[in-house]
Amino acid sequence: MNENKYPQLERRPDSNYKQLFVKGRKLRAEVLYRHTVGLEPRTPEQVAKDFDLPLETVLEAIRYCVENEDLLRQERDRELEWIRSQGLDKPPFVPPDYKPDA
Repeated sequence: MNENKYPQLERRPDSNYKQLFVKGRKLRAEVLYRHTVGLEPRTPEQVAKDFDLPLETVLEAIRYCVENEDLLRQERDRELEWIRSQGLDKPPFVPPDYKPDA
């Protein structure tokens, strides 16, 4: 992966993620990208405003994510595997006689 292609992004050596982050921020490029897809996508301009970033940075993050889809998928799969191994994908246990307030 040629990081020179993404001057607004950087690797975080203290992170468990291999994917790139917005320079100077603890913000993964994928976080920005995810706001532009899905059921209620936002425009890159809206995301830039929401995160107080230049539009160029958001567009670069989107391009990076599209071009590195395999890495992002591998990291999501690894994170989901860890969540499952810790039992964090299950609702908390409650006493059998628990009844929520009506």
